[in-house]
Amino acid sequence: MTTLKATLQADLTAAMRARDELTTSTLRMALAAVMNAEVAGAEAVVLSETQVIAVLQSEAKKRAEAAEICAGAGRPESAAKERAEMAVIERYLPAGLSDDDLAAVVAEEVAAAAAAGSAGPKAMGLVVKAVRERTAGAADGAKVAALVKAALG
Repeated sequence: MTTLKATLQADLTAAMRARDELTTSTLRMALAAVMNAEVAGAEAVVLSETQVIAVLQSEAKKRAEAAEICAGAGRPESAAKERAEMAVIERYLPAGLSDDDLAAVVAEEVAAAAAAGSAGPKAMGLVVKAVRERTAGAADGAKVAALVKAALG
């Protein structure tokens, strides 16, 4: 089984050979972000697949935010470039859960917390953590928090 980082490196090489400038620059940026995350702490570590996915999600979110800012500032070319980079990064992210699937996971975890004696707003941290572990990066954190808050409220 190849790692996500190895896949990114192999695809970068293929994009360079194909002279695909957008993919090449985007994958270089993504790999740089992963490598920066690996050496960010007191000592260098090798990121797990989940951590690499988290870095890529962060990079995709940055592109989405930059595209919104560029579009709002009347710079459609820059916004289009940011969206194109985001699309390249999203190829490597797990498919997102549908709203119905996410709501089902939240409902199960709220019920499990209630069975364990945790209910109401005090259980929010526990439930959010459990949902994030089960979804493993396939759901947006803000969406998870909002659904849990609504279910517990």
